[in-house]
Amino acid sequence: MKNKKVKNIALFGMMVALAFTFSYLESLIPFNFGVPGVKLGLANIVVVIALYTMKPRDAFFIAIVRVFLAGLTFGNAYSIAYSLCGSVLSFTVMYLVKKTKLSIIGVSMLGGICHNIGQIIVAAIIMKTIRIAYYLPVLLVAGLVTGMLLGIVARLTVNKVEKIQKSM
Repeated sequence: MKNKKVKNIALFGMMVALAFTFSYLESLIPFNFGVPGVKLGLANIVVVIALYTMKPRDAFFIAIVRVFLAGLTFGNAYSIAYSLCGSVLSFTVMYLVKKTKLSIIGVSMLGGICHNIGQIIVAAIIMKTIRIAYYLPVLLVAGLVTGMLLGIVARLTVNKVEKIQKSM
């Protein structure tokens, strides 16, 4: 039993490190989609994979720890606030929808959309205007597309992670 707990802790640490690494890589590569603020969200691949291969609590903490690590390393208080709200809303929706028959790609797409909705909510509060919501349709499309791409990668990866877990 103790050995399994140690392995779970090691897996958790590796997932956090991988999510943080993806955040770092994304900060280095200048993705320009022609829309300010749109990112691929590479670290969310790890969160989606963790949601399907680990306890939900562990997947949630991976998402939150990654937000704080990346925010403290590459961002500021505002980037943490935006990302934290987006991550919490995204994870909550993905967790709830995962219980349905929706595919991992669909779950990831909803996660991408909800992440952007969470960020718009924070932006409206910080900027003290609801007018920022006019930007929402652009972000919803971006969240849908990036969520689909990340979901495809996650779907291809989940089975491999499960095989590794079984061999541990």
